[in-house]
Amino acid sequence: MFRAPTASGGGGGGGVPLTSITTQSPNPADMGDQSHQRAATATASASARAFQFHPARPAIIDLFNLYLGRSGREKADDLVREPPNKTQKRVTALNRDLPPRNEQFLLDFEQLQNQFPDREQLRTVLESVLISLVIQCSNHAPRAEFLLFALRNLYNIGYINWDTFLPSLLSSVSSAEMSVSITSTTSPPPTVCSTSLSQTGMLPSSTMIPSSNFQASSPASPLISVHGIGSPSQSANEPSTTPLSPIKSSDINNSGHHSRSNMLTRDNAISSLRQLCCKIIFSALEVNLKPSTHADIFSHMMNWLVNWDQQQQGSDEVDGIKSWKRDKALFEWLHNCLDVIWLLVDDKKCRVPFYELVRSGLQFLQNISDDEALFTLILEIHRRRDMMAMHMQMLDQHIHCPTFGNQRLLSQAITSMSSEAAISMRYSPITYPSVLGEALHGEDIAVCIQKGSLDWERALRCIRHALRSTPAPDWWRRVLLVAPCNRQHPQAPTPGAVFTSDMICEANIDRIVELLRLTNSEINCWQEWLVYSDVFFFLVKSGCIDFVDFVDKLVLRLAEDDHQILRTNHVTWLLAQIIRVELVMQALNADPRKAETTRKVLSFHKEDRSSDPNNPQSILLDFISSCQNLRIWSLNSSTREYLNSEQLQKGKQIDEWWRQVTKGDHMLDYMNLDDRSIGMFWVVSYTMAQPASDAVMGWLTSAQHAELPGPNLQTNERITMMREVPPVPITLLAGFSINLCLKLAFQMEEAMFSGEHVPNIAMVETYTRLLLIQPHSVFRSHLSHLHQKNPSILNKPSATLLVLEILNYRLFSLYRFQGKSKTLMFDVTKILSTLKGKRGDHRVFRLAENLCMNLILSLREFFFVRKEGKGPTEFTETLNRIAVVNLAIIIKTRGIADAEHLLYLQTMLEQTLATSQHTWSGKTLRYFPPILCDALIGRIDKRSLAIQTWQQAEATVINQCTNLLTPSANPTYVMTYLNTSFPQHRQYLCAGAWVLMHGHPENINSANLGRVLREFSPEEVTANIYSMVDVLLHNMQVESQHAHPLQDLILKACANLAYFIWNHELLPLDILLLALIDRDDDPHALRIVVNLLERQELQQRIKFYVANRGKPEHWLQNGIFKRIELQKALGNHLSWKERYPTFFDDIAARLLPVIPLIIYRLIENDAAEAADRVLQFYSTFLHYYPLNVTFVRDILAYFYGHLHAKLIFRILNVLDIKKMPFSESFPQHVNSSNAMCPPLEYFASLLCNLVHNVIPQCNSKVDPLSNGMRTFINRNPTGSQPGLTNTFEGQKAFYQIQDPGTYTQLVLETAVIEILSLPVTAAQIVQALVQIIIHIQPTLTQSNHGYHGSTTSSGQGSAMPASPSGGSTDSLGRCRQNVTGMGFVTRSGYASQQLSCLMIQACGLLLAQLPAEFHIQLYAEASRVIKESWWLTDGKRSVSELDSVVSYALLDPTWAAQDNTSTVIGNVVALLHSFFSNLPQEWLDKTHLIVNHLRPIKSVALLRIAFRIVGPLLPRLANAHALFSKTLELLLNMMVDVFGRNSQPPAPVEASEITDLIDFLHHIVHYEGQGGPVQPNSKARPDVLALCGRAIENLRTDVQHLLSHLKTDANGSIYAATHPKLFQSPS
Repeated sequence: MFRAPTASGGGGGGGVPLTSITTQSPNPADMGDQSHQRAATATASASARAFQFHPARPAIIDLFNLYLGRSGREKADDLVREPPNKTQKRVTALNRDLPPRNEQFLLDFEQLQNQFPDREQLRTVLESVLISLVIQCSNHAPRAEFLLFALRNLYNIGYINWDTFLPSLLSSVSSAEMSVSITSTTSPPPTVCSTSLSQTGMLPSSTMIPSSNFQASSPASPLISVHGIGSPSQSANEPSTTPLSPIKSSDINNSGHHSRSNMLTRDNAISSLRQLCCKIIFSALEVNLKPSTHADIFSHMMNWLVNWDQQQQGSDEVDGIKSWKRDKALFEWLHNCLDVIWLLVDDKKCRVPFYELVRSGLQFLQNISDDEALFTLILEIHRRRDMMAMHMQMLDQHIHCPTFGNQRLLSQAITSMSSEAAISMRYSPITYPSVLGEALHGEDIAVCIQKGSLDWERALRCIRHALRSTPAPDWWRRVLLVAPCNRQHPQAPTPGAVFTSDMICEANIDRIVELLRLTNSEINCWQEWLVYSDVFFFLVKSGCIDFVDFVDKLVLRLAEDDHQILRTNHVTWLLAQIIRVELVMQALNADPRKAETTRKVLSFHKEDRSSDPNNPQSILLDFISSCQNLRIWSLNSSTREYLNSEQLQKGKQIDEWWRQVTKGDHMLDYMNLDDRSIGMFWVVSYTMAQPASDAVMGWLTSAQHAELPGPNLQTNERITMMREVPPVPITLLAGFSINLCLKLAFQMEEAMFSGEHVPNIAMVETYTRLLLIQPHSVFRSHLSHLHQKNPSILNKPSATLLVLEILNYRLFSLYRFQGKSKTLMFDVTKILSTLKGKRGDHRVFRLAENLCMNLILSLREFFFVRKEGKGPTEFTETLNRIAVVNLAIIIKTRGIADAEHLLYLQTMLEQTLATSQHTWSGKTLRYFPPILCDALIGRIDKRSLAIQTWQQAEATVINQCTNLLTPSANPTYVMTYLNTSFPQHRQYLCAGAWVLMHGHPENINSANLGRVLREFSPEEVTANIYSMVDVLLHNMQVESQHAHPLQDLILKACANLAYFIWNHELLPLDILLLALIDRDDDPHALRIVVNLLERQELQQRIKFYVANRGKPEHWLQNGIFKRIELQKALGNHLSWKERYPTFFDDIAARLLPVIPLIIYRLIENDAAEAADRVLQFYSTFLHYYPLNVTFVRDILAYFYGHLHAKLIFRILNVLDIKKMPFSESFPQHVNSSNAMCPPLEYFASLLCNLVHNVIPQCNSKVDPLSNGMRTFINRNPTGSQPGLTNTFEGQKAFYQIQDPGTYTQLVLETAVIEILSLPVTAAQIVQALVQIIIHIQPTLTQSNHGYHGSTTSSGQGSAMPASPSGGSTDSLGRCRQNVTGMGFVTRSGYASQQLSCLMIQACGLLLAQLPAEFHIQLYAEASRVIKESWWLTDGKRSVSELDSVVSYALLDPTWAAQDNTSTVIGNVVALLHSFFSNLPQEWLDKTHLIVNHLRPIKSVALLRIAFRIVGPLLPRLANAHALFSKTLELLLNMMVDVFGRNSQPPAPVEASEITDLIDFLHHIVHYEGQGGPVQPNSKARPDVLALCGRAIENLRTDVQHLLSHLKTDANGSIYAATHPKLFQSPS
């Protein structure tokens, strides 16, 4: 058996010295820190060595040998002897005296102890000897019984300390088992001693589970095996199952009977030892042990259980009797081990929280012993785990999915990371809940999802919605997995949420089938095909689709359809778009299945049966098969046998047509092509892309070029420019093959940026149209793209100007859609930082600055102001101020999505304002979000210092200005001034000029002033403007105090400014206006701004701009663009020495981002009438503003509750109302003279529209009632015709909806604008929405019944008694009266059950977009509905009935999709969860209000409702410590309400009824400590345990001890006791 670990001089014989074992077990209180552990181990080793030679040791050993009946001659080696041969049996009778009676033992021990006065040393030696004897004598029943007797009696007299003895014993047992296992087998159990266990920093039970136990779970769903998937890092902490012995397995198989006998001996020995240990533990548990001891016992018991079958490996061939003996011994110790665990987790004592079993992983054992006791424990763990997990999951979580209606696509469970890592982190479009409810995502999850499972359908629902709503390519890149066949090198699993190639393949086939059905229903959906082909090309080129597999599956899917869905050549056309993609060419050229794939690709051909054969689309589809055959013919000669000879011959018609139209010098008149010519040119783009590209370039350059006129030109300064022609119409460009678009874009870039002639506007406009038509496949980041093509391109000012104009006036909305706004902003700031100190480069600088303004204002989420995150920004002073203002708008109207950003906020403000002296006025700050105000609170107002500095420099500045600016000043003094003046004086040049004017601009030399300002650097000009504004306002205040009429002062100031801006064009107008509105602390500043905006000079300039630019939809303009002369477009200051012509740039266009900021500032200063006047004139001009939808939505949200109806209406006119998908009745509600809340039909229609166009479609099948397409645009939601026939409106291309970017976003933003514009309070709106939701199921059922005459068998009228419908409440009458008859179910294509779920999701999404006022009202209304529920107000209901109702409504997260019953409370909780899931993290700070409204909580039912509402929030807050602590404290206080020392619930409630809440609190504390899914080494944070400890003190005793471990007291908490290092005060 075991080699006896006794002292060499003892009576037990030789063996391993005891100290070699006991020194491995330091005090478990030292767990958690390795350096601390090593120090403790060294100390214990030194102490053990000293005790080994203690004089009491031999005497103690002799005493025990006497009572155990062992002579000193016996050796431990005799205890491990070879088993006798079956043929040789020997009986040996030992000749020795019987041992004394047990009762004599204590008397003998008392005599011994009197010899050694040091009691503590004697105890330590005694414990070490007893540990040795337990291991030696465990399989000898009488000796084992005596040792138990001795231990009990020695404890009674104080010579055994269980808290030191048990950890040492268990550690020694582990070492002994390991030793005997190595000796006996080659596959020892991965037993770990307590020393190694303690280093994990927690109760180390989970670490005993081999990783293999989790990887082979049932593949039906990833959620079954999710313990291993959800915590992939566990594998690093789990012990290896690699055999520790060098003996090979083949040697074992041949070792024969001798080896099997040894194994049986080993198994019996281990079983006996474990059984004895359990009996000793039973004795010890009769008294109170330290928590660390309980933890050590628990970890070893779990280790034994988890590895219960490991010791039997290789011993399967023993005979039946020995096997029966082995099993009997096994079950004896197994049952004892289970009894110990039950004692530890017993609720009455709660020595160890039951939660440790829940997170132990014991229930995931593959090889569960055929034992009822073990199965009972595992079943209870599963039950408790499932109950706890429910509190982690939101109701209807299975249908939570990104809508692409907002930008918040990040995971709900984000672990801590740096800002740099957060920038590049992959998005998480969907997550899968693990068995503990936490969000799981990543490639390891995706590849485990089985086709047909709920999780598979959820993934496909997300992808299908993405294919319809076309989110940015950046989103696709972050979530896609490259198909295995396209991976060039082995790749490690990709973190983040991803979709597999099979998912993408199936979703694309679904989309193709959907479009085919639309096409077959005679609906013109050509635009849908175009949009989809752009995305499809991008997906194929990205490599996430296995082309060969895709073709195979598409053939099978189309063959399955009974209605011959493939009737047109659209699929052939779609494949022709991608046939030149490299991966596709490889599949058709080099893949082993190329012949079969080619045959299948050609099989999609259908003869054209169009009713309009001359339609361009019909012509393209008629010839597309020929194009495809020709391309395949050129690809591979071995597959030519499959080609259609008729189609090859038909290809000659294409060549013939092309020869005819290009004969001689003839050129196609691209502006007057008939339909057939358009169709044929589209065909040519698929067969002869290069000739077609050359033809288009020929069109654009057909007017030749001319020399740009200019004064005093030298030979080498001549600039030639292409003459203007019309741009290529977008209707013609739309049908070009993507291959042609790519070739054209490349050729145009060469001509525009590297050509010898300045391009005409037509070429630049056509180029931008190409990018807008194909936003996925043709997009490129221009600055980096051009630099890679030729690093010297952007060194030419002309190329830089052109690319900046394209970006600022045509493409920055595209960059926002692509998610590249921040990257572009950082690139442009590099240009700014290079130029802002360089003299004279004003044009490029101001254009780049204006582009940065637009980019900053286009951001809709928190942003970093420096790419690398360190140092002050590279922004200009103007941009720094705009960045802070836009940050205020973002935080107030959209919130901060991630807690990491909250931590960065202060740093960002410091970086932004590091070089700025500006402070905002109190009127502006009162509208700033509180979090931003708090961050700015310590900023010192230094505006008064600016005037003091001016007054100190005034004399010198005036003297210099007198010499420079008098009408008779010498022009040569200009260079003298530039070379000799100091920077601190140069910044006051304009201020000095202002003083010298004395109200008469003619008093100064404007020529000299203009020349000096042009020679200044842009930074110096900006400083001059800000200084001049300060001096101007100061002088006005001084003059007004001398009784000068204020109106006269303002008019005089405006006249002087007009001199600077218009008469001599000395300063940039946009910067001047921004400088003035930033001084809104002065009462005159905004009046001057309004006066300037109302001056005729500016208004005429705006009218001139509108007249010459055409419609805001520049892509629709087919005429020749007018090029404005450089000086007229930009003025003297910017044009100066410049000669490169403008394309789209203009002083008026520079005001587009400025006017919205002026409106903000006017409203902040209560100048609503002035804002109304400005909007009245400039609303038409603002149609050109690419962000007008964002501006309207944000300003309504920013000032919600502070805008009068007239101003709201004026703001709405900034939009092109006819092009916005407003509800039909919206105008009459917003213009209503009496502020009445719209009827419920209005709000219900609004939600239905969101379901149809924003919420992802639930069912994958298309509803035949809606002509093959469920999604539609409901412009007449309350119309009398409920049917969808002929109401389908085609999908909009990106260029039609550049703001906000997708139609999904546009519909959501429009709904938000409608809600914010209604002339009623937020409380009325929220009340109406909640009323709809709480009665949604009966309403929809009745509506469905009204149209179809019947309803489902589980109709709402016959609801289950335990699930009383809202239909029984009094308020339903109003709901039914107003809402029924709308036919929502009929029109939606959904069953009423599905539609009710989606309406709740839509309502939560809509409310989450609204300002905080709506959230506060929602919390108040939801709590009111809950408290007024009959469940909680009917005092006749029993506690059990109430609990049954609560459980039915709240515990099943799929309730609403399973049957047609619902509850008011269930609907409210589902609404809140949908609302929470769409809220940014910062806005979750107000969620405590709903619980505050519900308090005081007097019943367990209400407590469970509150936990069900708030519980699922806590995983989202794992990285937001302050908010997590606040929410956790709220939950604990609610428990105190019900189970507090002084609380008096209406009916007595046992603590055992809330064990699921107890488990949940334990889990969430560890979840937050880990910052994500709980790991084996997860630790609770000290301050969280302290918070829990304070709350626990107020609980009833029976509840208090269930939570007793969630505190920092090491004497009462296993978490504190096993992690003392965490709670030591820093020295």
